[in-house]
Amino acid sequence: MGKRVLFFLLTNILVMTTIVIVWSIITTFTDIGGSFETGGSGLGIDYGSLMVFSLLVGFIGSFMSLAMSRWMAKKMMKVKVLDPDGSLAAQERALVEKVHRLSRAAGLMHMPQVGIYQSPEVNAFATGPTKKRSLVAVSSGLLSSMDDDAVEGVIAHEIAHVSNGDMVTMTLLQGVVNTFVVFLSRIVAIIVSRLVRSEMQMVVRFAAIIVFQILFSILGSIVVSAYSRWREYRADRGGADLAGRDKMAHALRSLKAQVNRAHLNNDRTDDAAIQTMKINGKSGVAKLFSSHPDLDERIARLEQR
Repeated sequence: MGKRVLFFLLTNILVMTTIVIVWSIITTFTDIGGSFETGGSGLGIDYGSLMVFSLLVGFIGSFMSLAMSRWMAKKMMKVKVLDPDGSLAAQERALVEKVHRLSRAAGLMHMPQVGIYQSPEVNAFATGPTKKRSLVAVSSGLLSSMDDDAVEGVIAHEIAHVSNGDMVTMTLLQGVVNTFVVFLSRIVAIIVSRLVRSEMQMVVRFAAIIVFQILFSILGSIVVSAYSRWREYRADRGGADLAGRDKMAHALRSLKAQVNRAHLNNDRTDDAAIQTMKINGKSGVAKLFSSHPDLDERIARLEQR
């Protein structure tokens, strides 16, 4: 659920920042960076060269994040990948069969990897660079707290994400956002560096690029989060087509019940873990950064189909 988007955004920001730091160090010592200041604008910026540079860095960052997404998810969540041809417990075998059955119903030619990670949180996510190299993982907390129909609805939702190619679409959108982040952060950094003494300009510009890139990346995540919320509605519809609307609605209501339990008992460790779903109850500015819409709204839209 929200973890899929969180991993992608964090990885993207880290990759982007690393690329720009390395590039800035190289250009500082080789004076390549001066190529951006040979144009005839008021700021002395060659906007064409800067835009090409921004496009390259922006899309390299997003596609590297995509390529690393499945590996990162496995490592960070300590996912146990289930071998469909190996010896599995009854619950694990049932999970693999459910994922494969729904994947075939969605028209996927290659079955996703299936995994379980140990956590009391009620969560599931799908990730991966392509439909051929996808991963669907669920928490042990989800399997222990939801009935079979609810689990099927959750998995159908995640399979719909894979079938829709949501991670690739997210990558393209993130690439566009990254391009503007790199472009604008360098322009603002040049402006800021002009406000200090000449001997300090290089240091100030270097620091300002990093600061403004992180700041603009956070602001850009508002756009990415808005798209993410829209695709959750679409994945709910896809999950309803795969598992049936009743099972999909039942899954959402079960998630709602878990969130309500967390709010009522938020002093308990296991209930606090449930709140890490971060898919309900946000308001104000925080709602702009939410990757998932409110559960009540999701249920209402599903029932209005």
